[in-house]
Amino acid sequence: MNIKKNDTVIVLSGKSKGKKGKVITAMPKENKVIVEGVNVATCHVKARKQNDASGIIKREIPIRVDKVQLFCSKCGKGVRVGFNVDGDKKVRVCKKCGKEI
Repeated sequence: MNIKKNDTVIVLSGKSKGKKGKVITAMPKENKVIVEGVNVATCHVKARKQNDASGIIKREIPIRVDKVQLFCSKCGKGVRVGFNVDGDKKVRVCKKCGKEI
């Protein structure tokens, strides 16, 4: 999975198509990510303790990794990811412009 936590991604399909957001959580075993402000669901929460609040809460739910693409700030759009080796480090680069991500 080429997308990691704190990456900026753009959504390719679905009701949130075209939206940009920051990855909050990456779940590589399930091939899913949670993106800030994307795929928001309304959840009805019941108070479990006396001091807990109940009500309707909006929260981001996971979206599949193949529905998002890494956003390159130099290109200004979603790009595929390539890899380069700098000495003993492996770094991610933009396939279009070659900028390090």
